[in-house]
Amino acid sequence: MSGRELAPAFTLGDAREAGLSKDQVYSLLDRDEIERVERGVYIRPDSIPPAFINLAAATTLHSEATLCLTSALVHHDLSDAIPFASDIALPRGTHHPAGLANVNWHSFDPRTFQVGREHVEVGEGTRVTIYSAERTIIDCFRLMHQEGSDVAYKALRRWLRRRGNTPAALLKVAGSFPKALPRIRHALEVLL
Repeated sequence: MSGRELAPAFTLGDAREAGLSKDQVYSLLDRDEIERVERGVYIRPDSIPPAFINLAAATTLHSEATLCLTSALVHHDLSDAIPFASDIALPRGTHHPAGLANVNWHSFDPRTFQVGREHVEVGEGTRVTIYSAERTIIDCFRLMHQEGSDVAYKALRRWLRRRGNTPAALLKVAGSFPKALPRIRHALEVLL
């Protein structure tokens, strides 16, 4: 069996289920047919865009892994930041997988975790989840003490300049986050 028959991102357990032994996986590594992302997590080279490798690896370990905060802002072209690590959220109370380098784990309330999650195909049938632009802006305002007010306001300004984006759409999503709603309303009043 060659690496081409495996999913673009997979675990050692996935490879075993596909009929490969541990030695065969290591042989694929030696021949550069696959690359190790972290212990027990692998990708097929050039099958996933570099910007999504950490998220795809996290998704193989936990299906609810969702790109959030600065990393999601960059994905939606709402920030020019170059994050060193991928910001990935899991529902609060969920164990964060160990061993993934360059990942900042975040825990979000399980009651609102699904709000604004969008599935994106990143190559060869690999699907990952990213928070929508609206949800990401709201999260930046909610977590302003961590992310900084300048990040939230710059993202909101950029989002408002785009055709088709309306304050009503943002406020609709913000309705799921009652504590953040006053901040969002105030920011919209200031910017509009």
